[in-house]
Amino acid sequence: MKEVTLSIKGMSCASCAKAVERSLAEVPGVQTAAVNFGSETAVVRFDPETTSLSTLCRSVEDAGYGVLLETRVFPVSGLSCASCVAGAEKALRAVPGIMEATVNLGTSEASVSYVAGVTDLAAMRVALAVVGFDIPVTAAEEDVLQRDIRLRQESFSRLKTHWLLGIVLTGPILLLHHWDLFGLGRVIPIPPRLSALIQLVLCTPVQFYVGLPFFASAWQAARHGTTNMNTLIAIGTSAAYLYSVAATFFPGLFEVSGYSAEVYFETAAAIIVLILTGRVLEARARGRTSEAVHKLLGLRPKTARVIRDGQETEVPLETVAVGDRVVVRPGERIPVDGTVLQGTSSVDESMVSGEAIPVEKARGDPVTGGTVNQTGAFHFRAEAVGKQTLLAQIVEMVRRAQGTKPPIARLADKVAAVFVPFVLAVSVLSFLVWYAVGPEPKLTYAMLAFVAVLIISCPCALGLATPTSIIVGTGLGAEKGILIREGSALETAQRIDTLILDKTGTLTTGEPRVTDVMPVGAQTAESVLQLAGSAEMNSEHPLGRAIVQEAVRRGLSLSEPTDFESLTGFGIRASLNGKEILIGNEGIAAAHGVDLSEQGGHLARLSAAGKTPMILSVGGRMAGVLAAADTLKPGAKAAVAQLKGLGLRVVMITGDRPETAAAVAGEVGIDEVLSEVLPQDKAAEVQKLQTRGRHVAMAGDGINDAPALAQADVGIALAAGTDIAVESADIVLMGDDLSRIATLLRLSRATIRNIRQNLFWAFAYNVILIPVAAGVLYPFFGILLSPIFAAAAMGLSSVTVVTNALRLKRVDLGQPVGA
Repeated sequence: MKEVTLSIKGMSCASCAKAVERSLAEVPGVQTAAVNFGSETAVVRFDPETTSLSTLCRSVEDAGYGVLLETRVFPVSGLSCASCVAGAEKALRAVPGIMEATVNLGTSEASVSYVAGVTDLAAMRVALAVVGFDIPVTAAEEDVLQRDIRLRQESFSRLKTHWLLGIVLTGPILLLHHWDLFGLGRVIPIPPRLSALIQLVLCTPVQFYVGLPFFASAWQAARHGTTNMNTLIAIGTSAAYLYSVAATFFPGLFEVSGYSAEVYFETAAAIIVLILTGRVLEARARGRTSEAVHKLLGLRPKTARVIRDGQETEVPLETVAVGDRVVVRPGERIPVDGTVLQGTSSVDESMVSGEAIPVEKARGDPVTGGTVNQTGAFHFRAEAVGKQTLLAQIVEMVRRAQGTKPPIARLADKVAAVFVPFVLAVSVLSFLVWYAVGPEPKLTYAMLAFVAVLIISCPCALGLATPTSIIVGTGLGAEKGILIREGSALETAQRIDTLILDKTGTLTTGEPRVTDVMPVGAQTAESVLQLAGSAEMNSEHPLGRAIVQEAVRRGLSLSEPTDFESLTGFGIRASLNGKEILIGNEGIAAAHGVDLSEQGGHLARLSAAGKTPMILSVGGRMAGVLAAADTLKPGAKAAVAQLKGLGLRVVMITGDRPETAAAVAGEVGIDEVLSEVLPQDKAAEVQKLQTRGRHVAMAGDGINDAPALAQADVGIALAAGTDIAVESADIVLMGDDLSRIATLLRLSRATIRNIRQNLFWAFAYNVILIPVAAGVLYPFFGILLSPIFAAAAMGLSSVTVVTNALRLKRVDLGQPVGA
């Protein structure tokens, strides 16, 4: 299966999103399709053997909408004849995401139309290189951030132009409609018929140009047998406009005992302007929901310095290739991922790890694109570029999560699917009731109630309730080093009551470290560590490396052993200054006749504490005992305490023996331990808890954790872990800080609470105001809601939902958040 994210254009409400989603889901080979109105994207999972990207695009067009396509023209070098053109075009058309490609031999240029976000210039360059052509490095590509900002600005600019024109034309209409009310009739009397004609002239461009997007969308939906929010607006404003046209030219039809014909051009025009006002405010607010992704993308430099043909050259970032030698100077951002070749420096990796302390870098150390070089200059080899860099993968993960739907969104989808037909039925019923039993002028009252019901009913608020909160929540998580891969995981996380933590690499560092040095006889701790470190200098065993690292850390000088032998299963033997040095377990001591009688109690105590004791003998005599253990990560104990404070049942799982597991669990504050669990059995342990009705999250970092991560209700992987663990998880934590799990749970609870607030107000708004618009208060209080006020309320509801979602940005994730 392949997954693709399409940018959809033309959607204006939840009903639109549902129509696109339904059309995509009906395409053969599509497994799932989730359309997010808030982010205007469709995440489609499909079988590429059964269907194609072009088929998916056609299905969106068949639903009356469109897939955002980019068109760019760039130079192609190496073209010399017509067959070159044919070869280049064939190579480009074979790139996934490219819909059309034309190559012009005369200008040596290619014009390509492709699905935005699916492919890029780097992929086109690779495709052309295979057939012997090239795109010059000067042809830099507009990145995702620039494109997203540009498209949003263009869309907002068009919307604003329509809105401003509507204001300019509607102002005089309102003035003319209330001419006598303002007392202007005494100064400049205007006959009613002339006033109506002037209003008609002014209202017509508002109705059919300013309001054109509403009519176009409604017509597209009608062509495919569906309705949407724009259907309500188009019908409502058309009813007011056509009624007023008829009253202007045929006033006698509406004149009844004591009542003269009224025109409602101001109603039609004001409704369009007010709804556009709401959409302008909504678009501005929605633009802020994706700020987190923009911030991430903004971490990338625009250019990089590479050494080519012996010369240092500044090139666009998109043209950096794997294998390039890249130069980084003090204070610059590292452009791509790679490995240091020359020089030393300290690098601020807080973007990835969350740690403020810079990390020292030297030859052979990895560096990450987007991180900031601090003091020194260095050269490194580019090893991951474009979409393969860690930063690009983080951005893609966040964007994908923002485009997916949590289960809570299904309720809004179901309501939106039937909402517009229901509203149409209520509006027609209101019209008939008013026309049948309402006071005179019946037709006028019936028309006003009909329009008010249509206009005030707003599925936009329902459609925005979930996606805006998810976009803000996942973006906030990314800023905190928590990458949420699926919107559904954000909802599921707030139900978690049991957390399983893998021991090695999750709670602990995953590498042994010397914890105890116990001298015997005349030896000191320093002399014991110096002797052991010298003997282990050539050892490749993890315990041997731990001894050497501890000796170096303490600043001890080590000597090269003259002889070295690894005794598999026991330890090592070395010669140092003419003396035989032995380091190992009790077996090596017994084999060489070393007396352990006086140290037996110490050895047993260290073993019981979950540590690995190592005996040091010099010249056949006991010289000391060293112990090593896989130590806890800094902050692990505090993180576990936070998780317990949130009401979670915390369980540690490990393949270690019970004694070692119990010692680590006791140190970190975990009461429940699953020890001696084989890798293949971890998923079964998760399943056992689930069958008991527990909602289980699993956190791990290794290949052996992947099945358990996939089995858990929420799988949480540490980004420092293996690729397979990360791929199996729903949520990825950057760095090793386990306190981010508590932050995740608080974020999840806050986000779902925010969604519930949005859904409540969206539902309550319609439940309360639709009957008011229909006129149920008129018999009791004489209140009939004006369509103009209905339009203002409708726009306000959408703005309220988006504004409430933006409140998430101010949530304090450092303190517990109520469920």
